[in-house]
Amino acid sequence: MKRVLFTNTRKTATASSSPPKVSRGIHSVWRRASAPFALLLAVQAVVLCAATDLPTAKPESVGFSSERLENLHAIIQDEIDHKQLAGAVTILARHGKIIDYRTYGQRDMEKAVPMTKDSIFRAYSMTKPMTGVAMMILYEQGKWLPWHPISTYIPEFAHLKVFNGFDGSGKMMLVDAEHIPTVGEVMSHSAGFSYGFSQSPVDGMYHEKKVLQSANLQEMIEKLATIPLNYQPGKGWQYSVGMDIEGYLVEKLSGQSLPDFMRDHIFRPLGMNDTGFFVPEEKRSRFAVNYGAQADGHLEPVNPGKSTPTDYNQQPTMPSGGGGSVTTVEDYYRFAQMLANGGELAGKRILSPETVKLMASNHLPVSLLTGQFGIGQSVMRPGFGYGLNVG
Repeated sequence: MKRVLFTNTRKTATASSSPPKVSRGIHSVWRRASAPFALLLAVQAVVLCAATDLPTAKPESVGFSSERLENLHAIIQDEIDHKQLAGAVTILARHGKIIDYRTYGQRDMEKAVPMTKDSIFRAYSMTKPMTGVAMMILYEQGKWLPWHPISTYIPEFAHLKVFNGFDGSGKMMLVDAEHIPTVGEVMSHSAGFSYGFSQSPVDGMYHEKKVLQSANLQEMIEKLATIPLNYQPGKGWQYSVGMDIEGYLVEKLSGQSLPDFMRDHIFRPLGMNDTGFFVPEEKRSRFAVNYGAQADGHLEPVNPGKSTPTDYNQQPTMPSGGGGSVTTVEDYYRFAQMLANGGELAGKRILSPETVKLMASNHLPVSLLTGQFGIGQSVMRPGFGYGLNVG
């Protein structure tokens, strides 16, 4: 079951947020506030968040119980009542037909503004599958192949080193990469890059060089070229800036900015009219306040009233393919349903079925499917690997 959550929540969602559980039913999904790093493509039921002019049906017509759907409503409302979520919008669809959708709580607690179906949310890591689709569009155009060395397209990465511990004097030891990371390894988080969120020496360099605070994607690439990989390419798995690197690739291979390429090739064709990398002035009133939990458990707005990159008030100079987009629940439903349909929605084909299958197939070697690698409750293991930007 594909499950995607948009809320203005009790936790601050970041690119490093743990994905929701997918094996313990609805309750475990909605207990989590963070954006998932994987969009699971394999079955027909979709738990997403809101839609308007799309096909609908009665729950029983596609195998659901109207009575038991009240359990979903009660779980979400309980989160609201206990001030663990400010608000949420849910939709349940199967076989491309929406059978249940509701709004809960508020998108702005201070102003008592109720949550609405057209509220705009920060997509965070749910940007990753959209960047993956952008890459696969270019794949279909013959612009790249998964086994090509990343340096074929990014020469700055031709001489990446690999962290190999410390010598007796405490100096970091570096060795040559056994092979240059491939595009497929970058897209499957197995190239050796990371996010800078751990306490490792390499991640410390991400902090020191402020990789994710670069002025633009070219500057980000130049910084990454000076930081060693965490492990030999293909020999490990670590949630990483790979999808931000892909954003640079999209720009270089297409000649367009990442936001413009996604607009022209994904958002407009699918009718995702409120999806992008910033919220224009005429839509700001619909932008849900982002809440974070304080030490005592109550919710507080994140960066309230401050002019920071997280305000999304203008087109970013460094658009993040890993976590920088904003969207509505209806828009993201359209995107996810397109993938569930094998690359097409309402007569608009974005990808071929074969390309979607390639994207959603495991690209990790068996040696990594041991349960040693993963993030949150999503552990790489037999039957649960990683594809190209998706689980």
